[in-house]
Amino acid sequence: MLTAKELRQKYLDFFKSKEHAIIPSAPLVPENDPTTLFTGSGMQPMITYLMGESHPLGKRIADSQKSFRSGDIEDVGDNRHTTFFEMLGNWSLGDYFKKDQITWMFEFLTKEIGLDQKNLYVTVFRGDESLNIPRDDESVGIWKELFKGVGIEAQDVNFAERDGMQDGRIFYYPVEKNWWSRAGVPANMPIGEPGGPDSEMFWDFGVERGIHEESAWKDEPCHVNCDCGRFMEIGNNVFMEYLKTEKGFEFLKQKNVDFGGGLERILAALNNDPDIFLTDIFEKAKAEIEKLSGKKYADNKEAYRVILDHLRAATFLIGDGVLPSNKDQGYFVRRLIRRAVRFAHKLGIENNFCGDVAKIFIEDYKSEYANLETDQEMIVAELGKEENKFRETLEKGLKEFEKYIQIDGKVIFNLYTTYGFPKELIAEEAKERGVEVTTENWQEFEELFKKHQDLSRTAAEGKFKGGLADYSEKTTQFHTIAHLMLAGLRKVLGENVHQKGSNINGERIRFDFSHPDKMTDEQKKAVEEFVNEAIESKTEVAMEEMTPEEAKNAGAEGEFGHKYGDRVKVYSVGEYSREICGGPHIKNTAEIQGKFRIQKEESSSAGVRRIKAVVE
Repeated sequence: MLTAKELRQKYLDFFKSKEHAIIPSAPLVPENDPTTLFTGSGMQPMITYLMGESHPLGKRIADSQKSFRSGDIEDVGDNRHTTFFEMLGNWSLGDYFKKDQITWMFEFLTKEIGLDQKNLYVTVFRGDESLNIPRDDESVGIWKELFKGVGIEAQDVNFAERDGMQDGRIFYYPVEKNWWSRAGVPANMPIGEPGGPDSEMFWDFGVERGIHEESAWKDEPCHVNCDCGRFMEIGNNVFMEYLKTEKGFEFLKQKNVDFGGGLERILAALNNDPDIFLTDIFEKAKAEIEKLSGKKYADNKEAYRVILDHLRAATFLIGDGVLPSNKDQGYFVRRLIRRAVRFAHKLGIENNFCGDVAKIFIEDYKSEYANLETDQEMIVAELGKEENKFRETLEKGLKEFEKYIQIDGKVIFNLYTTYGFPKELIAEEAKERGVEVTTENWQEFEELFKKHQDLSRTAAEGKFKGGLADYSEKTTQFHTIAHLMLAGLRKVLGENVHQKGSNINGERIRFDFSHPDKMTDEQKKAVEEFVNEAIESKTEVAMEEMTPEEAKNAGAEGEFGHKYGDRVKVYSVGEYSREICGGPHIKNTAEIQGKFRIQKEESSSAGVRRIKAVVE
């Protein structure tokens, strides 16, 4: 069986042979996408190019993108969910379309890496009259020809979710299953968001893997999307050709292909075992936990899976500059570490161990992600600090537990959210102390926790709504102003200043930058004057493509510690600003109407300041 490293390289080599430029992974924190906290797919860093911006490396791009999905934290513990994963991706930016993409994926999966085509199943878009988007019969025809070429008569089946498999190979599903955009189904897509129907590929692990007889699906027909455990999605061909507008869906100015395939899931298919934690990715870290705990993975799967996934994710997130905290991205890093420690406690691991596990992941991934090795000391130190803090909190929580003679839903909620007690630990502690926890108590907790999740989600959506994704004229103007502001900050405060994040919409700019001290009123005024002078100068905004080394020599601002592709775009506003960026930008500062003003400057986190600014 191929290792993760071998599979990644085979994929990149295959698409390089198909004339694709290979680009490095973008960071886990989106640089110009304030609509989301994390990079959760390979598509996110490519959004500007899918919308029509030219890519400096051409129309055919491929990569392996590190991704993190915070919404999956509670699902980790089964055999297939992880918060962190690598997404193998390839894109056609207005070049090839369905025929080439589907043919190449079939070739890669069945010939290049040797998956048995008999275990491969496919889904396609059923069509939707309300959206005026037809059924994807073109993809069905291509798949049928490919299967026929290997001696398989591929039957297409509609409504498998109602009628079952019916000896089918290709299945039609609605928008909930076979439509892809960052925002999900069409109803949730904001105006200006691109999306399109997709054709997903599933691996069949065998009917014996299904758990219909004893599960929530026991009265439902088995089909590829039923989640019973028999099938696993391993790749998704998105045919991104639509744009949501005020009038409905219209065609984008170019037809795009966006493929995403889970590296870990394809490895599981190669292993013909749905447990991704049995792949080589986790082998060494798993051995370390067995050594520390004296307990076997086979007997403690849930605890092992949580620890392995969460510490791998935390290692990568800290490596991308996200430190544990109580807000924004840092909240999730803290949650990952504490959840890993809680489950380690369940295995009997009482001493600090997170740093040791992180070192194993760093060693395994350093050839692909060199920053992990460069920042190893910092990563291990941050894990250690957070582990110490949580062990103290856990101790306080156990003392808090002693106060209760009875435990109701409110107490469980407090122990869970304030002290980080997992439900299993609450149940165990209650049993040891002879305290009864009833079904009604757990139901009350679930209701309280659901309200808590909804409030958190609403707050996050309010905080991160809008941004460059809408491509409005105002947002594009503010994006260029953010470049000018960074140049002004570097001129006034010094070259220690670098961008650490941004959230830009059509109403204001929120901008994080590295600086240790609070800005004085004089410094803020000087930055305002710099930006307003650039606006009033009616200067042209120019774009050049060059190598990263040429950009650095030209004085362009950029994170040169990170890997770029062979060529980058550099946007210049006269002599005011020069910065590496994917776009979009205005053509001339004369397009900006009004005066730039800093509304607020405050601390964001240690060594990072935050500016909120407007144009009035």
